[in-house]
Amino acid sequence: MSYAVSLVLLFLAAVLEAGGDALMRLGIYSPTTVRRSLFFLVGCLVLTTYGYTVNAPRWDFGPLLGVYVAFFFLVAQLIAYFTFGQKPSTSTVVGGLLILSGGRIDSLGK
Repeated sequence: MSYAVSLVLLFLAAVLEAGGDALMRLGIYSPTTVRRSLFFLVGCLVLTTYGYTVNAPRWDFGPLLGVYVAFFFLVAQLIAYFTFGQKPSTSTVVGGLLILSGGRIDSLGK
């Protein structure tokens, strides 16, 4: 598998993991049992898809982990902001820059 394809799959996995987590959170705080159940069901399906996406390829996941963590951080922050209205704090931005720097360093080592 090419490195570019690996990056696309890792980004997709990050979207699925952070998105599935957000769906579960929406389910936990839903006002009705029907909505709660639907969010849980869809969240479970999305998280199962994430698990398959990240584990099905025959890649050496260790060296790609830094890139994945950087993708996950970005996606999680976007979901937190646009879905839950949570603006990142200064410490989150600074820490995030370190995470992104680490992901970039890891990607250069490939």
